[in-house]
Amino acid sequence: MTTVLFLCVHNAGRSQMAMGFFQHLAGDRAVALSGGSEPAAEVNPAAVAAMQEVGIDISREFPKAWTDETVRAADVVVTMGCGDTCPVFPGKRYEDWALDDPAGQGVEAVRPIRDDIEQRVRRLLGELDVPVG
Repeated sequence: MTTVLFLCVHNAGRSQMAMGFFQHLAGDRAVALSGGSEPAAEVNPAAVAAMQEVGIDISREFPKAWTDETVRAADVVVTMGCGDTCPVFPGKRYEDWALDDPAGQGVEAVRPIRDDIEQRVRRLLGELDVPVG
């Protein structure tokens, strides 16, 4: 089963939204994980609210640090603004998604980021031949 790891600095916004979309769209046909280099205390409330608007609940998630084991377990690692702090392991497929950081933003500013992430997740699922359900 394909495993995708979404990484950003705080694991509070972009990576949490990406994981939420991936889990929602892929169901049990693939696995999504997320992590950060400097995890925040909580998931960004504006990201939670923006995801609730599209029927995806990420309110029970929490920011967590990535580990070497998590990265090794992933088939695809998607980085989002963590630069040199993101881990690089030879032989892994990496994608870097240049996305605005939703930290400190209201829901209005997070919506376009959310929508961009959804389209990128849908494209990634297509590339991985994971049916969207």
